[in-house]
Amino acid sequence: MLRSVEDLIVHITEAMTLLPGDVVLTGTPAGVGPLNDGDEVAVTIEGIGTLTNKVIKRG
Repeated sequence: MLRSVEDLIVHITEAMTLLPGDVVLTGTPAGVGPLNDGDEVAVTIEGIGTLTNKVIKRG
């Protein structure tokens, strides 16, 4: 990342108020490629669980 998380939060909160539950997206880490039809994407939140979705091609 070019800026620290702290710097990003400071910059964002100069323009708007962040509320509980807001998400700050910082981009894609190095080495991550495109998603392909049939891939699975899983997001885990500790204490809540894991949400898994299969990527499907539209059209």
